[in-house]
Amino acid sequence: MKHFCASVALLLASGAITGTSHAGDETPVATGPYLGQTPPGDTPEPFAPGIVVTDGWEYGLSFAPDMDEAYFIRANPDTGDHEFILLEQKKDGWYKKVASPRQGQPVFSPDGKTMHLGRRYKERTEGGWSDVKMLEAPFNEFLIMRMSSSRHGTLYFDTYDENNDAFPLRFSKLVDGERQAPQALGANINTGTYMAHPFIAPDESYLIWDAKREDGYGDSDIYISYRQADGTWGKAINLGDTINTSAWEAAAGVTPDGKYLFFNRNMKPGTYENVDIFWVDASFIEDLRPKQ
Repeated sequence: MKHFCASVALLLASGAITGTSHAGDETPVATGPYLGQTPPGDTPEPFAPGIVVTDGWEYGLSFAPDMDEAYFIRANPDTGDHEFILLEQKKDGWYKKVASPRQGQPVFSPDGKTMHLGRRYKERTEGGWSDVKMLEAPFNEFLIMRMSSSRHGTLYFDTYDENNDAFPLRFSKLVDGERQAPQALGANINTGTYMAHPFIAPDESYLIWDAKREDGYGDSDIYISYRQADGTWGKAINLGDTINTSAWEAAAGVTPDGKYLFFNRNMKPGTYENVDIFWVDASFIEDLRPKQ
């Protein structure tokens, strides 16, 4: 998993950079919902070839709740530098531009007011997004690759540790406006190695993450667990060999409308030079949900 560690180092390397937005295209790159792409079925497909997915490194696409704004990270094809790419839908279509240097892995809060960036974040203001801010202790003491939040304000996040490959996923509740101390999730979630990139459903009914486990297909696979009637998390369910392969699959999340799962796949195992963003119909989430 040395290549995973190298990739993590790149993802964690940049600080709270605000940068200056670069000029975008003068004409729209696409029109229609989801950049005008034909929706996928049960078989994952690369998302928006030529616009988002290329032969290079693209990662971590996330749509805002209004579905008119999305961000992802890419490696600049000329310099290799990581860039924050904004996709924005206006009246005449979708526009694409480099918004700034990489600032973290973007995940929007369900109300759209916060853009989580690992242990950093931005807040939506009347004039747009704020500068990057750092979470206070104890969150700033963790090496957080990805953070996700529920409608209740509960935070779910990974805690990368370069000296230990079994770093756990943790959560922190918001109780009466007070942020609670982070706690590690139980063994149904935190089993295996490289537990990372959690995505919590807005209603906290399911949790999606990736890990390397004995029941996997080779490298890190994507898993789902459902909250049970007693409030605990159920057994981890591997999403199967249509989504997971012998390659690295990771950093999955469901679109705000609940229709599609977006995730990342390493297209050249052994290196991370070509990581692509895939999407697939998310109806399997209800199909896999245990009957209670």
